[in-house]
Amino acid sequence: MNKTEKTQVIEELVEKLNANDKIYLADCSTLTVEKVNQFRKQCFDKKVSITVVKNTLLKKAIERANDSKLIELIPALKGETALIFTETSNVPAKIMKEFRKGNSKPALKAAYVEQMVFIGDEQLDALAALKSKNELIADVIMLLQSPIKRVLGGLENKGGEDKSAA
Repeated sequence: MNKTEKTQVIEELVEKLNANDKIYLADCSTLTVEKVNQFRKQCFDKKVSITVVKNTLLKKAIERANDSKLIELIPALKGETALIFTETSNVPAKIMKEFRKGNSKPALKAAYVEQMVFIGDEQLDALAALKSKNELIADVIMLLQSPIKRVLGGLENKGGEDKSAA
């Protein structure tokens, strides 16, 4: 890869880093080609983008990215690195947890999710437990509906008592 190609790759990575606020770094190094392809397919099915990148190029892209908090990811750039982008913050963590049944990889190196940095594989459970925007909206709707349902239930019961008294 010549210098022009490297510069182009770095610029593309900078654009992707600036456009996403849900970024995962994973280690897939000991997986067989078949297992990696299975993992990629699971990611693709859930609309998660995954690419393997050179650490040196990713480091330069992180240094040039708009968000200075991304620099905290640099210490995790050792060995083989799979760069994962997603729209829903917890989906990659859930895919990794599910895929790891019977496997030790893919291992989470680091993640940057909505202004927060998670370092290390032990953070995978915390990331999987994060709620997506739609899940939070559903929770709020349920909380708002609960008092209304109780009032309506009480009114229905009171209406039934009046009819029996007449």
